[in-house]
Amino acid sequence: MKELSVGGSASPVHAWGLAEIVRRIRAGEVSSREVTAAFVARCEAVEPRIHALTTPLYEQSLAEADQADRRQAQGETLGRLHGAPFTLKECFAAAGLPATIGLTNRTSAIDAEDGPLVRIVREQGGILLGKTNVPQLMIWHECDNPVYGRTNNPWNLDRTPGGSSGGEAALIGAGGSPWGLGGDLGGSIRIPAHFCGIQGIKPTNLRLPRRGGVETLRGMRAMEYQPGPLARRVEDLQLALEVLCSVPPEPREQAPPALGDFRAVQVAGLRVGYWVDDGVFPASPAIRRAVEQSADVLRQAGVEVEPFQPPQPDEALAVYLGIMGADGGAGFRRLAHGSRLDPRIKRLMRITQIPRWLRPSLAWVLQLAGQDWQGRLLTSVQPRTTDEYWRLCYRMTAYVRQFFAALDAGRFDAMLFPPHALPAFPHGDGIDLLPAASYSFLANLLGVPAGTVAVTRVADDEQTGRPASRDRVLDLARKCDQGSAGLPVSVQIGARHWREDVVLALMHALEQQGESRADYPSVERLAISEWRRDDDR
Repeated sequence: MKELSVGGSASPVHAWGLAEIVRRIRAGEVSSREVTAAFVARCEAVEPRIHALTTPLYEQSLAEADQADRRQAQGETLGRLHGAPFTLKECFAAAGLPATIGLTNRTSAIDAEDGPLVRIVREQGGILLGKTNVPQLMIWHECDNPVYGRTNNPWNLDRTPGGSSGGEAALIGAGGSPWGLGGDLGGSIRIPAHFCGIQGIKPTNLRLPRRGGVETLRGMRAMEYQPGPLARRVEDLQLALEVLCSVPPEPREQAPPALGDFRAVQVAGLRVGYWVDDGVFPASPAIRRAVEQSADVLRQAGVEVEPFQPPQPDEALAVYLGIMGADGGAGFRRLAHGSRLDPRIKRLMRITQIPRWLRPSLAWVLQLAGQDWQGRLLTSVQPRTTDEYWRLCYRMTAYVRQFFAALDAGRFDAMLFPPHALPAFPHGDGIDLLPAASYSFLANLLGVPAGTVAVTRVADDEQTGRPASRDRVLDLARKCDQGSAGLPVSVQIGARHWREDVVLALMHALEQQGESRADYPSVERLAISEWRRDDDR
């Protein structure tokens, strides 16, 4: 495919970020039609291999681009995203489109209007290219369902792009979209961004409204699902957040503090606590190297970076999983009633129905057989009484206080740590490897803003190092490292509540240094001509 370069740029249009697109359209260097057509062409080139789009809107997007160009020619006031394409995680409401979350019983449920976040993006001139794929029920870190099939990672088609915003990450990572809207309750923005070599941020809990899409854990408010952007560059995340933050808060909720601009943050002098191992699930060699190298980069930028160990990591994971599974899967079963289920979801549903009285004995047998992780998960994720649920909420509050007391003791402004214990894993391993996402769960439990920034790729000599294990989960992690050379690797930045600007400032410092490296996962280094053709969804 001939790569379209316009407006005097040496880079193809599909490698441009959102902020660059907006600047060039406003300056008259390029038309919205040219930009949108370039991304449509890129989608048509990559979609037969990655299968990220669920609802392509190519003709509609080109017509909207023409309208945007006419408005600009007539001198009309332009929105902040005028003429720039974007994509949308399938769960968000967009007028005239389905939001199935991979359930066959929802394919005829068409949204009558845009949700508030989608509406504001369109009002500001954004052009919707289409919706992107999710895992069924959005509860695991892969991207596969009986409605739309499987999405593949653009860096290795045999690996997952992650989930639940996996379709977004895969398409942006492949150059099919400059940015998109995702959501995060357990790493669902940050993990796919890490797996696909792009940038993503989960804002502070309650920063953005939840309404305007399909909610899975309906009524669960101990931890808040947060929408957020995925994009090519950090400046794109800033621009997207500025637009998204103009939506009014949820009813009965206090308006959050104003969003800061990362460019106004003085990075030098910030104090950052970092860790390469959370004490729950050991990180792969490439992940550990990425964190250590990033710590050095930040030190060179004048940041004070010192070791920090999160307190009681096992307690954090137990509380997170306990709250997430406190209804025993009842909410998921209601949503999925009458739908064709993915085999892995069927397995999860069977596990949720194991009687409580039997779980301790089964866990003991599993652990006796060397399946420690499966035993731990069996007792962590189970139906709870109201009293037990309230106790979990109290433990969460106590843990958050303990964590920030430790952070205060170190006088830390922010944190640097892995986004996940692994690079992108092979298709089908997502449910078993759930504990490896403990690094991302932490920010959801604490409610803080956290983002992932791509910094490197797995080196040839980083594919081994984990010992063989009887434990199926740990052995899958060992096998995941094998054959992972070339996969993207990110690091995670977290900060205190409402300090998205600090997160983005530190991400930007790492991005600036990383983009010059030969091992940086740039879309321009992605050779789609070498992909095998894979039309099996």
